[in-house]
Amino acid sequence: MKKLLALVYGVLAYAFFFCTFLYAIAFIGNVAVPKTIDTGAATALPRAVVVDAVLLSLFALQHSIMARQGFKRAWTRLVSPHLERTTFVLAASGALALLLWQWRPIPAPVWDVRGTALGTALAGAFWLGWGLLLLATFLIDHFELFGLRQVWAYARGREFHGPEFKTPGLYRLVRHPIYLGFVIAFWSTPLMSMGHLMFSVMTTGYILVGICFEERDLIAAYGQRYREYRARVPMLIPLLKTRRGNESPRGGAKGRTTAG
Repeated sequence: MKKLLALVYGVLAYAFFFCTFLYAIAFIGNVAVPKTIDTGAATALPRAVVVDAVLLSLFALQHSIMARQGFKRAWTRLVSPHLERTTFVLAASGALALLLWQWRPIPAPVWDVRGTALGTALAGAFWLGWGLLLLATFLIDHFELFGLRQVWAYARGREFHGPEFKTPGLYRLVRHPIYLGFVIAFWSTPLMSMGHLMFSVMTTGYILVGICFEERDLIAAYGQRYREYRARVPMLIPLLKTRRGNESPRGGAKGRTTAG
């Protein structure tokens, strides 16, 4: 029964994440949902800025704290290691849902190129970014990334081993294709409002800071192999020259986003 409950918990947490993630895509893209990044009840500008900044900061803090190895070691004294990832996914989805629910639009336009060739290109790049992100999760292990593989192993009474060091496909072009997908999606819009700009600036800043912390953890986990990989493969911009290591690593490591 305990194993069954853990499996149900993992599946429900994943379902919550998936629904929230789909809503977030529509929210940022201003499509097909009742409330988007540019729509909703009008709020005084100072209050909107403060509320949105707090929501984004809460989202960033949840990810930054719960993704760190020290927190994980302490947390797994209270919960099963098989449930650690699922609990992270649930907390991250909850923080995202709160942001989507309480976001205050700041609709003043920064640029508006709708109806132009550039606008069409930006709209296409928006979907390209999300597609790149999803592809990158499946190139490593989508179901491990979001906790399902761990609870499935627990339900079957099998030991779960952590992710291997590997660089499939996109990971040979950039070290963090998931983050790259987010950045492309956040900035690619035919209509950039002040609220959307604030969202894009703060999330991009968080991604850059988060990469520094994540790569520190990856070096601690994989040592010289990750240092060599980092020396050879650009962080986010494909084909950007970087210092080459003495030898190529046999694998890489996954960049993590919504699930940390």
